Amino acid sequence: MLEKATTFTNTFPKLLILNAAKRGERPAIREKDLGIWQTWTWEQVLEEVRAFALGLRELGLEKGDTVAIIGNNRPRLYWSMCAAQSLGAIPVPVYQDSVAEETAFVLAHAAVKIAVVENQEQVDKLISIADRLPSLTHIIYDEERGLKGYDHTRLHSYADVQKQGRAGDMRAKAVWWENRVAETKGSDIAVILYTSGTTGHPKGVMLTFDNVIRTANNANAYDNLGENEEVMAYLPMAWVGDHIFSYAQSYCCGYCVNCPESPETVNDDRREIGTTYAFAPPRVYENLLTLSMVRMEDAGPLKYKIFHYFIRHARKWGEKILNRERVPLHARLIYWLGDILVYGPLRNRYGVSRVRVAYTAGEAIGPEIFRYYRSLGVNLKQLYGQTEASVYITAQPDGEIYAESVGKPNYEVEIKLAENGEVLYRSPGVFAGYYKDPEKTAEIKTPDGWVHSGDAGILDPKSGHLRIIDRAKDVGRLNNGTLFAPKYIENKLKFYPNIREAVAFGDKRDFVTVMLNIDLVAVGSWAERNNVTYGSYQELAAHPRVYEMLASHVDEVNRSLAADAPMAGAQVKRFLILHKELDADDGELTRTMKVRRRFIAERYAPLVAGLYDGSKEIDVSTEVTFEDGRKGTISGRVAIRDMQIYPAEAAPIGKAA
Repeated sequence: MLEKATTFTNTFPKLLILNAAKRGERPAIREKDLGIWQTWTWEQVLEEVRAFALGLRELGLEKGDTVAIIGNNRPRLYWSMCAAQSLGAIPVPVYQDSVAEETAFVLAHAAVKIAVVENQEQVDKLISIADRLPSLTHIIYDEERGLKGYDHTRLHSYADVQKQGRAGDMRAKAVWWENRVAETKGSDIAVILYTSGTTGHPKGVMLTFDNVIRTANNANAYDNLGENEEVMAYLPMAWVGDHIFSYAQSYCCGYCVNCPESPETVNDDRREIGTTYAFAPPRVYENLLTLSMVRMEDAGPLKYKIFHYFIRHARKWGEKILNRERVPLHARLIYWLGDILVYGPLRNRYGVSRVRVAYTAGEAIGPEIFRYYRSLGVNLKQLYGQTEASVYITAQPDGEIYAESVGKPNYEVEIKLAENGEVLYRSPGVFAGYYKDPEKTAEIKTPDGWVHSGDAGILDPKSGHLRIIDRAKDVGRLNNGTLFAPKYIENKLKFYPNIREAVAFGDKRDFVTVMLNIDLVAVGSWAERNNVTYGSYQELAAHPRVYEMLASHVDEVNRSLAADAPMAGAQVKRFLILHKELDADDGELTRTMKVRRRFIAERYAPLVAGLYDGSKEIDVSTEVTFEDGRKGTISGRVAIRDMQIYPAEAAPIGKAA
């Protein structure tokens, strides 16, 4: 029966059986619990998945049913996906930090029958919306703490479900299960992943086993990944990036996935494991850089000077050394010394000392931030992908790394540009369709398999590399005809550690304006050093000296834009600092931390109007959602600052990216 199941490794349950036979004693997954790493081999994972699948069968799970997976990265949650797939059911990962309303929408839309969740928090969330989920029959939890006194009529512990699966004639059950696995096909729907919903309700993207496995195999081949890789699983399981990096690619080539003890210990845990293949969205790299710069502001004078001297040297020569270009001997010697004193300790602090390949994607990364990591000797590369493509569309090959590009088409991927500059792609990873939404599917997927990405891009005719400008719908023009690419401007501003988020406006207007969020860690540290007292984020954001500091950053960005011919007319004329942080719980960001630009423009319409009508101050009141779901209001007075606009021929570009 085992031979029959592994004849064609076109589904994850079949790959699991193959890995157990081929790599049985090798580590498949680890989890840090109470400070100790617990390891499961591929043989052990097979037994865990099979037992849980048989338990799910006892609870009535059938082919075609949907199973919600909600929680942080935990081995049992990953096993739940494979167990459901082995029965022909479809896993539906859900963002663990989604508020009840968002969770209810996804579970109701997907008609979820069983939910597998991490802990009491997720159980409470589902119980609070149970009346809106008629299809939900059972909730299974991983952590038992706090749930002893609950009604267990429809509530089960993960261990109890496995125990039920192991009861009885296990030999006969194993044969039955292997027969079910053998029946799974590559064309079956493997997973439904909901989009981040930047323009409205999220859409359920249906990916087949063929989509995901073929893409994962191509990605492994592209970067020569094998069973010896170590990967840290810390990104939301509902995000397609985690599904590929922490699940699909692991099953396809047999490398080990590591689950951190908690979201707060990711950096320390990554350092302990010695990650070799890493992935993070730009926000993670931005935060690490911010923390480094904040710490150095508190360093002694000598350490401060040494740090910045070697960082300047790395910016000049580091990438050339990484790319094995010809570099003067004295520059190599200084870099070698810097590697001992600064670069090596920084890589160790970031947990990337052993990284062979590191990727960033999900949003555009600021060129200076990208170059900073490469200058330290980290092989950081960019890729461009979407949920609808099973992630991979383009990626940067080794030796062809450009800060402004997202690389060449990945294996078996075709791309082309529409007349309006929109990127279209076609590949084996292209999704089967949106769940319960054939009309929307037909809007972006042509009959011959081309998908409209919604992103505007440029193809370099010499290198073949793709450069993404912005979302096609966001790229516009000022009234004088100047190109307006908001993301381009926002990334320049976000290079500064003091600026956490930026939202630019300007399409069909006379000039560009921006709303800024301060980074509380960076600006709070600055305030401490400069004797600036404050009692809240709102008070700090409104402080005149904070406005002066951010005005200097905006001024440097304007000088930078003045030297960029196509964007010289898109300098920032006015800006304000928002009285609150943009928050996913308030609908201002997606769960993958992307700005919901249209929503923000509507939510803060009085502020946008004030940016353009000459107002110096505006009173604003905003409803917010607290972590426990309660609603509240933040009111305040927001100042608006005018900025100098430089002529296009202006030269010196300060420190701006």
